[in-house]
Formats: sequence, structure tokens, C-alpha cells
Amino acid sequence: MAEKFPKKTVVIVGGGAAGGGLARDLSKKLDASLYNIVLVNDRTFYVHLIAMARIAVSGEDKLEDKALFGFDKLFYNGNGTVKIGKAVAIAEAGVGKGGELVLEDGERIPYTSLVLATGSTWPSIIQLPGTESEAKTYINSWRSKVEKAQHVVVVGGGAVGIELVGEIREAYPKKKITLIHSQDLLLNSVYPDKYRKDIERRVRIRNIDVILGDAIENPVEGVTGVTTKNGKSIPDADLVIQAFGSKPNTEFVKSLGDGVVNEHGFVKVNEFLEVPGHPGVFAVGDIIDWKEQKQAAKANTHIKVVAANVLSFLQGKPLKQKYKGSAEMILIPLGKSGGAGYLSILWGIILGDWLSRTMKGKDLFVSMARTQRGLQG
Repeated sequence: MAEKFPKKTVVIVGGGAAGGGLARDLSKKLDASLYNIVLVNDRTFYVHLIAMARIAVSGEDKLEDKALFGFDKLFYNGNGTVKIGKAVAIAEAGVGKGGELVLEDGERIPYTSLVLATGSTWPSIIQLPGTESEAKTYINSWRSKVEKAQHVVVVGGGAVGIELVGEIREAYPKKKITLIHSQDLLLNSVYPDKYRKDIERRVRIRNIDVILGDAIENPVEGVTGVTTKNGKSIPDADLVIQAFGSKPNTEFVKSLGDGVVNEHGFVKVNEFLEVPGHPGVFAVGDIIDWKEQKQAAKANTHIKVVAANVLSFLQGKPLKQKYKGSAEMILIPLGKSGGAGYLSILWGIILGDWLSRTMKGKDLFVSMARTQRGLQG
């Protein structure tokens, strides 16, 4: 017999820091007798991306055993389900009337409210395949490449590239390493020059060569010897690692209509983190079109806003919780022994080796991520 009042369903696409965190938060707040929560993810497991630079380089700590984990403990009281699949389209039933999420295998998942949290595609060294067994094979392949290389060249001096060279140096104290960055200082202009120069100094004192204002436009693995865009020859380079070029996973979101994503693929949102013109459709995490650095650390603030607004939407109430942005902060470990961080508060605070090592370098927040998802640290 059909239910007199069918349950309303919240579908969350993407089980990363923002999407998985939101699913867990809503599972605590929504009455299971009235609401369904469905988390759709294209991998069978969660990837703690913050740890991936270390995992890709060294197996010494077997960090992957804790940093890659399933969703079985994600929901409070089991109040939610996980569907493994790839979203390919969104079919709206009408403005504010819900719709269906269409998966690659043809399955259609009805929703009352939809949250887009699909994150980014990352450089290949930290972009894992879909199952845990495939992922561990992939990780071992990269570790082997790094171990065998005599001279590793990392292209891209953002946070990923800087962390990679730090982890390679930690694992291989005598290996030749070069970091190439297209700008005149590491990172980007969101951060003050004093911090960008400080992290460069810390990289260099670890006997890592740094080439600034230059690039290798199409890094190719498996070649010996490379030449930069400005003509600098690095003849003994035998492993080139691309550490730039992340982009939002939002191709399927375009099916919502013209103008939903911007020219760079980011999802347009209003102050409620709702997609304009599509009531009940929200976005969180790396994919939102918001002037801020894309970082997992901002996920909790996004979650707070969207959780409140999903609840309001489901109850037929006006949205009230507004997103006002997040302070810029970054903490870049250079292996386990140090690094540097920056907080955009007061006059701008730079954190050194001790705080970097204590706060992040030790276990890269793996224990915290596990605890936040109902697992033992």
C-alpha cells in the first residue's frame, strides 16, 4: 500500500569533504520517518585528499590504510543510503518541484532537494580510480616511479606541487628534485608576498631547486630530459610530474540549463548557496562560483549554510542562512618535519615549522577525517 504522505528525498552528489560531511550532518537532523537521504558517489570509498601527496610518494606509514575508507559508518543511526554511480544529467520536474538525477547506467534517482558536491578532478598523481583495489595498485605504481627516478621535476608550484616536493624530499633525502612554477613567486596572489617568499625559502633550504616564471606546458611522463617554455634545459630529468590543472567536475550540471555554470565550469550560486532559478538545488565545496581558494577546510562552513537551507526548503520556509565567505588560510607541510602556514586575520599571520608539523604534518588530519565520519581515528 502506498504511503499516505510519501517521504521527501535529499540527494547529494559527491561524497568528498563537503558532500560526505553534509550527508552526515543531515542524517542527524532529518527525521528518518519523513525523509530519505541518498549520497551518490562515483567511487566505492572516500579519499582524504589532504594526505594524497604523501601517500603517492611513500608507503612507509601505510597511510592509505586509514586515509581511504568506505561510507558504512557515515550516517547517524544508519539514516541514509549510498549509491555508487556516476551522475550524467539532472532532469527537473519543474521549478522548485524536484526532479531526477540520471546515472550513467540509466538509473534515475528522484529528489525533492538536490545538493551538488562533486569536487574537482586533480593532477593524475593524486587522482585515484574507482575501487580501493584499483586505487592501491595505482598508488604503488606512482611510488615505484618516484623511487626509481634520479631527478624528479614537479611542474606547478601551488599547494599540491609544494607538498609533493616536500614529501619526496622527506622520503628520499638525496634525490635530485626541481620545482617549476609559472609565476614569479610560489602559490598565487591571494597570499601576500611575504608568505610566498617564506615558503620558497623553506623549499630551497631542503635542497630543492626552484625555477620561477617558467613552465613546461604539456608535461609528459616517461621521457628523459625536458626543456622549459623559456628554453632552460634539464637533460637528466627522468620523471616529470604535473601538479597543476585541477578543474571542477560539473559537466553533467550543464543539463540544468544555460548559465548554470560559468566559463570555467564552476556552479553559480546565490548567497544561500542555491543555484539561481532552481529552488531546492544547492552546491557546496570546490565547485561553487565564489571568489575564494578551493580548499577542504572551507567545507564545514558550506555545510552549515546548506544544511540549514535544505531544512528550510523541505519545510516550505524561506531560506535564511547566508554564506559570507571564509577567511583565507593555508597550511603546507614539507614532509613530516615542517612547512609553513598563513592566516588572513589581523595583520596576516605566518605559521612556521613547529605549528605546521604539529597541526598537519604529523598525520595530515587523517584521524580527524575518520572521526568526522563515524570511524575510530
